[in-house]
Amino acid sequence: METTKRIRNIATNSNDNNDFRNEILKNSMMKTHNAARSEVNVAPLLWDEGLVKDAAIYAQKLAAEDIFEHDPQNHGGPPQGENLWKGTRGAFGYEQMSGAWINEKIIYKDGLFPNVVTKGHWSAVGHYTQIIWGKTTHVGCAIASNARDDFLVCRYSPAGNVIGQRPTDL
Repeated sequence: METTKRIRNIATNSNDNNDFRNEILKNSMMKTHNAARSEVNVAPLLWDEGLVKDAAIYAQKLAAEDIFEHDPQNHGGPPQGENLWKGTRGAFGYEQMSGAWINEKIIYKDGLFPNVVTKGHWSAVGHYTQIIWGKTTHVGCAIASNARDDFLVCRYSPAGNVIGQRPTDL
């Protein structure tokens, strides 16, 4: 069993354990995101607590309302990129969650956005392209759960998936 999954399953709701789980989430997201970026020769991302806060607010909303849709981000400020993941509560480790996005690279092709997919619509690789987006420098992720599901939200700044740009350009 994956370490992050085992730790999450035994953790309680104490502040110390929440801090510990948040650190595990951060380390896992940084590891998987930056490994994907390294494969395409893009600089590593930096963790941003402001993005974590925004991601946490939205993850809690998704879990509370049991919805799964992108945030319209009508709250002012610069737009943030966003990746969402939803799955059965406690059934997936953090690296499996972000791995689902990274596995989109199988049908990714280098090109100007949105012409970045070998088959289908660009949205089939949109999570992956946001992760490897060369002009994106910061990430923050948070997870929330309801009785049935976990909701992972990652926010990115500056936002990627910009029409007419190459994902790996700086």
